[in-house]
Amino acid sequence: MDEELEISTAAQFKALGHPLRHRLLFALGLEAATISQLAVTLGTAKGNIAHHLGVLREAGMVEVTETRQVRGGTEQYYRRSAHRFSFTGEGARENNAIALQAVAADLQTAEDPLLNIRNIRLTRSQAEELAAQLDKITTSLKDAGPGEARHGVVVAVYRPES
Repeated sequence: MDEELEISTAAQFKALGHPLRHRLLFALGLEAATISQLAVTLGTAKGNIAHHLGVLREAGMVEVTETRQVRGGTEQYYRRSAHRFSFTGEGARENNAIALQAVAADLQTAEDPLLNIRNIRLTRSQAEELAAQLDKITTSLKDAGPGEARHGVVVAVYRPES
């Protein structure tokens, strides 16, 4: 698995054009899962999961890591192709809104989430320092491994249009 995959092409952003695809990437994290496991985790039909995994697979964002023979067929285990995704280029701004829709869907079922939204006046230097510190914190977190609960972390420092 690559450490980071840069998402910058129109085809890659098109693949991320549905909130469920972001949720699939969140759910896969560092642990491989089957279509059935993902359907249960995300509370949607296996056919829906299979379709959206296919789109992500074509875009190079997920891959099959293992197959197992089960009654009546072969079960495939999917995982993300990278630990982190970075978003650059023309589609990055639109992608933010879709990613936040996916986060909102996860928040609806989250147990005691922390959500702190604050608008504060900062100098450009303060905003840059805050963004750098938050990025360092989130990128330095290490996955606790299988068996531990999955947590979402969303960090944003932005300047809204006045």
